Amino acid sequence: MKARIDGVLCTGHGRCWVMAPRVYRLDDNGYNADRGSTIVIDAGEEGTARVGADACPEQAIVLEE
Repeated sequence: MKARIDGVLCTGHGRCWVMAPRVYRLDDNGYNADRGSTIVIDAGEEGTARVGADACPEQAIVLEE
């Protein structure tokens, strides 16, 4: 599974990280540190990645199977 983080939609609420800190990380300003890129989700973390993505109010995280 991969997660694509839209750098334009991410507004720095940090809810992805609050719900899934093992999957998502924040930069010093509270934005998803991987915005504008695609990350590979570690095996076994797929459910956690979904919870974090669902928590994003802007739906800035798109999961790809």
